[in-house]
Amino acid sequence: MRKKTFAAAALLAAASLTLTACGGDSGDGASPVTVVSEDTTEQAATVLDKPFEKPDLILTDTGGKKYDLRERTAGRPTLVYFGYTHCPDVCPLTMSNIAVAKQKLSEADQDALQVVFVTTDPDRDTPEALGTWLKGVDPQIIGLTGDFDTIQAGARTMGISIEPSTKDEDGKIVSMHGTQVIAFSPKTDGGYVLYGEDTTVDDYIKDLPKLVKGQNP
Repeated sequence: MRKKTFAAAALLAAASLTLTACGGDSGDGASPVTVVSEDTTEQAATVLDKPFEKPDLILTDTGGKKYDLRERTAGRPTLVYFGYTHCPDVCPLTMSNIAVAKQKLSEADQDALQVVFVTTDPDRDTPEALGTWLKGVDPQIIGLTGDFDTIQAGARTMGISIEPSTKDEDGKIVSMHGTQVIAFSPKTDGGYVLYGEDTTVDDYIKDLPKLVKGQNP
C-alpha cells in the first residue's frame, strides 16, 4: 500500500473497505473508506485521524473457549485481521508476513503483541481447523470463530465488509472480505493504523516495534 485514495466524507456512512475474493478479483471496486492524517506515499501504514473502536466481539478461540476481544486485549498492542484458512493467497501471505516480522521483536515485545485472526468462513473454520492452520503460521496467533452474523457486525464497526461464503464458477467456495490489518494502540485501545494487503515483511519489521509502544509508524 504505497499510496491509496481514501474517501473521508463517506466514513461510516458506507462503512465498507474494499472487498477481495481470495484467489479471485476484487469485489465491487468501491473505494476504501477511512480518514487519513498524513501523506502515506512512502510508507505502508495509514495513520487514521479517527481511530476505530475495538469491536465488541465475544467469539470462540482455538481451544473451544469463549474469547472476549475487548477484555482480553485491553491495554495490549493488537493486530486484527479477518480472513479464512482455505484462502489460497492473501490470507496466508498476510499472516506469514506478520509472523516473520514478529520474530524480529524482542521476546518481551513478542509476548506483548496480540495478533488476532478472525475467520470469515466459520462454517469450515472450526476451532480445531483454525488451531491446526495457525500452528503452521505462528502458534501465538489467536484464532477466533463463531456466528457469522456476529463476525460480520464486528468487522463492520471497523469499516471492513465481509460476505457469506459462496461458490465461484469452478465450484470452489470463496469468502469475500476486506483484507486490511488494523493495529490497535496499547495506550488507547483505538484502531489507529491500517495496513493493506500489499504490505511487505520489511514494512512490518520496520513498524512493529513502534506499534508495540503505541507510537505512530
